[in-house]
Amino acid sequence: MTKSTNRYYRYSICFKRQVVEELKGGLSLSAISRKYGIKGSNTVRQWVERYGEPQMLNSVIYVKMRTETAQLKSLQKEVRRLKIALADKTLAHDALESLLEVAGIDQAALKKTSGCGDRAL
Repeated sequence: MTKSTNRYYRYSICFKRQVVEELKGGLSLSAISRKYGIKGSNTVRQWVERYGEPQMLNSVIYVKMRTETAQLKSLQKEVRRLKIALADKTLAHDALESLLEVAGIDQAALKKTSGCGDRAL
């Protein structure tokens, strides 16, 4: 039975700082990882946090005001209420169609007679 050996790479502080400086120069994280053969996905990120400026990493910051949060919650509540109302109306519509089908009433004839004051003779 053969044992698999994991390789651990140790990088010098000088090398790590050089990589961070190149990142400041405009290269992307993936380009630097490919250039130097750095395997770990978070390795360079950790170096930037330790030896560089964390704002260099691509991160998105959302700033919300309390009124925006309250408005978002009220809109979500309204959407939920409207979805329930739509589901109720759809069920009622399907039930009426089924009732008309069982009663044997032609829906097309019913639509003609229920127009705006126009009655079929």
